[in-house]
Amino acid sequence: MKFLELINKCLLELNYRQVNAFSELIKNDHKRIKTIMNLINKEICAVEGWNFLLKRESLTLKAGETEVDNTVNGRILYLFIDGNKYNFVDNVESFMAGNAKTGTYSSFSDKLIFPKFDKDKKIDIIYYTKNCVIDSTGKEKVDLENENDKSLIPLPFVEQLLVYGTCLRLKANPQYYKFSYWMSMYKEALANLKSKTSASYLNAPVVKLFRN
Repeated sequence: MKFLELINKCLLELNYRQVNAFSELIKNDHKRIKTIMNLINKEICAVEGWNFLLKRESLTLKAGETEVDNTVNGRILYLFIDGNKYNFVDNVESFMAGNAKTGTYSSFSDKLIFPKFDKDKKIDIIYYTKNCVIDSTGKEKVDLENENDKSLIPLPFVEQLLVYGTCLRLKANPQYYKFSYWMSMYKEALANLKSKTSASYLNAPVVKLFRN
């Protein structure tokens, strides 16, 4: 769902006048809606390890070197070299001293750090992208900015999450007559997103009830 469509859905929920063009969004509440919707979108994308944010990238570590530029735009989930999984460790000192454990890697500044190899190595990385928006040309980015931008949160969950979440944050008053409704719809959409976007049925979250 496009950015302008989501904004108009918010305006409808708030009993405000909808707009026909993005250029009409000039009022203070319009600006607040755009800002809040971006915050909600980024918060949701950052709070879980969503499958829809998974990306893959390959890097090359030259023989005899221990560092490579970290060009991964996000949080690394898995890293493999020669088909073997490498685990992240915070102990940069061991790598600097040349006595790092086999099968580990670390990071420092904008570099990924590895043990030294005598041959070039291909590094395969699976990561969660920091981007949570896609524009009309298919390019991913961080913020909703233009009329045709879309969140990476999949349908049908994106409408409930961003519209009701934005309305909740904008009004921020539990006494407002629609507040409870918006809250219930937002929570329902978030629960459904967690349970229905897993690639495997067996990996979906479940609730178990036990008797005493």
